[in-house]
Amino acid sequence: MCGIAGWFDKKQDFREQKEVIGRMYESLQQRGPDSGGVTIVDSVCLIHRRLAVIDVENGQQPMTIRQGNRTCTIVYNGELYNTQEVRDELLSYGYHFRTKSDTEVVLTAYLCWGGNCVERLNGIFAFAIYDDERRNLFMARDRIGVKPLFFYPYHQGLLFASEVRCLLENPLVKPIIAEEGLCELFLIGPGRSLGQGIYQGVEELWPGECAFYDGERLYRRRYYTLTAKEHTSDREQSLREVRELLTDAIERQLVSDVPLCCFLSGGLDSSIISYVAAEQRKCKGEPPIDTYSIDYRDNDKYFQKSLFQPTPDSEFIGIMAEAIGSCHHEVTIDNMELFHALKPAVEARSFPGMTDVDASLLLFCGKIKEDFTVALSGECADELFGGYPWYHNTEILMEDTFPWSRSLEVRRSILKSGFLPHGEEYVRQKYLDTCVHTDKLPSDSPLDRRMREMFSLNFYWFMQTLLDRKDRMSMANGLEVRVPFCDYRVADYAFNLPWTLKAWGGREKGIVREAFRGLLPDSIIDRKKSPYPKTHHPLYFQLCAEAAKAILADKTSPLSEWLDKNGVEAIIEHPDKISSPWYGQLMRAPQILAYIIQLDYWFRRYRVTIV
Repeated sequence: MCGIAGWFDKKQDFREQKEVIGRMYESLQQRGPDSGGVTIVDSVCLIHRRLAVIDVENGQQPMTIRQGNRTCTIVYNGELYNTQEVRDELLSYGYHFRTKSDTEVVLTAYLCWGGNCVERLNGIFAFAIYDDERRNLFMARDRIGVKPLFFYPYHQGLLFASEVRCLLENPLVKPIIAEEGLCELFLIGPGRSLGQGIYQGVEELWPGECAFYDGERLYRRRYYTLTAKEHTSDREQSLREVRELLTDAIERQLVSDVPLCCFLSGGLDSSIISYVAAEQRKCKGEPPIDTYSIDYRDNDKYFQKSLFQPTPDSEFIGIMAEAIGSCHHEVTIDNMELFHALKPAVEARSFPGMTDVDASLLLFCGKIKEDFTVALSGECADELFGGYPWYHNTEILMEDTFPWSRSLEVRRSILKSGFLPHGEEYVRQKYLDTCVHTDKLPSDSPLDRRMREMFSLNFYWFMQTLLDRKDRMSMANGLEVRVPFCDYRVADYAFNLPWTLKAWGGREKGIVREAFRGLLPDSIIDRKKSPYPKTHHPLYFQLCAEAAKAILADKTSPLSEWLDKNGVEAIIEHPDKISSPWYGQLMRAPQILAYIIQLDYWFRRYRVTIV
């Protein structure tokens, strides 16, 4: 993976902007620590920082291809998982290749098919191509939205980048937010609406969206959306198809010219990925796969059993690591270290995020990077195959609201009365828009229709938050993390899989369990879904509480005019009495306080102003 950025302005003399371009370039250094480059063509400046994974020697960017009188230059962030198929088709048309890199394949695909090239690509990517013949810029983002691409259009030009903090290095982009941005931060965060860049004027390409910019107008097109289709396979055929699809998606993502490992939590999803990786290694006669897990110091003393997390990961990790013969590594996070990583996590995400869930992943990826450049992780299986409790609790399922944040009550409890008076309407409209635009079949039953809406809500909201987290925390360490469950073929299949099959045996991810039964240990197959591990140590809560109190007492805090002191203190004094979830299963009292800490830091760090 890499970091990309660019600037299109027909009236700009980029020779006078070396300092600004240099700052943008340096801000992406962590995403691409191996090499980089800047290319200026006509009215466009293209910036690239590279994390070398495929064809390490020859995949330098920006990459340019000349075809007759036509020249196209690309900056690309991602991995293409059908590189060979696309390359072979292009070779049959007479195109030639000088490298093994997927970057060259993407650029050549554009030369052949223009903007329609994206419909032939299977991968995780964000890229921009300047076409000197047409004098336009083409930008695209992968179907699922695994790789980010933010942009800032203004009256005579456009800026784009992998991260918002890169855009902020250009004085054209001001750290200003309006009421809409405040609603996102306080009433939706750590999630974000699709396309929402929080800062005024900053946007993000949607998953499955591409765009052309000619220096005056921006033309945007959705080339991929979830589409409802009849599922015609019977039970046994569906079982085989799920197993074959997932296995193929994982195997495609094991291609790397640099060291590769797997995350292993002892849960179903990471265990399937680690199993397939281990089997491929055995077939090739290669050394065992390396696997990594995370835990927190003294969690064995303080672990608290709950409905969502009935068992710790440790015993299941051992079972799975032994079953596949992996070389396993456990990373233990210190609670003081975790607390101090909250602010670096804001830097990595460019926004307040999932607090210690972000911070722990940032630290975890840092340890893995010491020995590996690529890792595979099990994100998104729960969103696609019905793994969360809200899929299975009829009351929550049918409640007409976001299932991971069913009420704004706890959010309102820490805010002063009258702040964001139209906030409820804003959030409600976002929810309704997603439901209304969910594709359905006339033959769908009421339950099928609601399940499609729930899938869409999870796909375009909750899953995007987790993908944001995974990209920023890993790339802040120069670690590429691939997510095989995010293969769009898997998403298409899962969207159209009837609930009775998806929830095989009445279980979360039931069909996935059965698809791999007999290949994984039964204890792993039958284990109840457990979320990403978090710390249960009282020290972490104490540290967050003390920091939150300091913010309340600080009249210079940017949050002072919005936070309700009594509401925040009530959470500190009665952490177990929170009436509704802030955001899913993982953000309870310590995380709400940590979110306040991250908000305060973000406003100060970026000198954010409100209009």
